[in-house]
Amino acid sequence: MLRLGTGKSDLERAAKLLRAGELVAFPTETVYGLGADASNPDAVARIFEAKGRPADHPVIVHLPSAGLLQDWARNVPSAALRLADAFWPGPLTLVLERASGVSDLITGGQHTIGVRVPNHPVALALLRAFGGALAAPSANRFGRVSPTTADHVIAEFGDEVAAVIDAGPCQIGVESTIVDLTGDRPRLLRPGMIGNAALEAVLGETLERPGAGQGPRASGRLEWHYAPSAPVELVAPEALPARVEAVVRSGEHPVVLGWSGVPAGEAVTTIAMPRQPLQYARRLYAELRNADAQSPDCILVERPPETAGWDAIRDRLTRAAGKSDRG
Repeated sequence: MLRLGTGKSDLERAAKLLRAGELVAFPTETVYGLGADASNPDAVARIFEAKGRPADHPVIVHLPSAGLLQDWARNVPSAALRLADAFWPGPLTLVLERASGVSDLITGGQHTIGVRVPNHPVALALLRAFGGALAAPSANRFGRVSPTTADHVIAEFGDEVAAVIDAGPCQIGVESTIVDLTGDRPRLLRPGMIGNAALEAVLGETLERPGAGQGPRASGRLEWHYAPSAPVELVAPEALPARVEAVVRSGEHPVVLGWSGVPAGEAVTTIAMPRQPLQYARRLYAELRNADAQSPDCILVERPPETAGWDAIRDRLTRAAGKSDRG
């Protein structure tokens, strides 16, 4: 895999690879995406092959500007235009009716499509150099921890991907908020770091929160996702010390992510996490990968607060732990 820089010549080289149907991983403000020419079904199919992604799981299309929205969506409601005006470029994906001619590979066979304009200078420069839209789910194996550095992408794919553009760590660190605007009411399909209050202020109405299996299929809505190899367990802050002691007494080695005091010892690896949600989100996936690299028997995560600023983090951790809950 080529590791490209962020200069004009490297971005032109990446754009040339994309036009040739190759896969190129690139940074966004959320996580690194695995990009392919969204208008080339063969290139998009390579994303699914590389990730091991189910064919019915749609991918998000990244646009260089809202000006290309009509090329990919139709019957765009005024609510979508208001949200785009308020939050694009930014970590917000809008689910809309797909335009005619959009490949089923992009939409997972649905009548809907997810689109966004990323708020990252390198992503936007790449999209402009490419001259079109890129299909780009997170650059990791399906269901695994999302990448927030180029090194994470290289560790996932090696030479299976043509290139990665290295722009350092992602600023936000968790995936975009997804809002569905194809029904009678706007629906929040996936929480992100743009919170409900900000969205509802623009929409002028409350967001519905459909249950599991309701609404269009969208990225990151499976019961388990974002999961390291080691089982993840969420533990209430007041129960964390006792849970750590119990795991150690059983002869197992845990890695603990949290901010409360936990018993120290050779059998315990502790990763101190920030108490502020924006900083926590920025480090979350990198620290889950660091924890997994210790080959622990389990990863114990101090359960985040139940307040609005932590919604996206709770969502990701709950799904990371869902694989363990499923056995």
